[in-house]
Amino acid sequence: MLRVVGVVVVLVIFVYALVDVIRTDRHQTRGISKTAWIIVMIVLPLLGAILWFIFGRPYGKPSAKPVRRMPTAPDDDPEFLRNLETRRRNQAEDDRLKKLKADLEAKERELGDKPSDGTGEPKNNGFKPGDAKRSEPDPHDTDELK
Repeated sequence: MLRVVGVVVVLVIFVYALVDVIRTDRHQTRGISKTAWIIVMIVLPLLGAILWFIFGRPYGKPSAKPVRRMPTAPDDDPEFLRNLETRRRNQAEDDRLKKLKADLEAKERELGDKPSDGTGEPKNNGFKPGDAKRSEPDPHDTDELK
């Protein structure tokens, strides 16, 4: 009976030490690496457990890792809100530019259709129909292509 109790005590110490090695952060182990401690524990069960408790286990309480809480909802995430605000501003700017472009095109059409001297013909400022107008940008101008 005493032999069975001894085997159970050794087995409990071995299992407790092995679980403790596995649960310990690899940066907190002392002496040798975590993998080496696991190998020592398997090869020398009782001696490995004793060596772990004396030389390998971290001092004191395990340090609490800083817990980085992830936002639970998108509206709690500051990065999401920043991106949302940026997208909203970009969309507003795009809408504003489209409106300005539409207004400009409407004014150009209005000026193109409007007779300037009462003859019923649009004023062409001395340009022939094939000539480029001064108000139109040069198609080869690269400043417009940004």
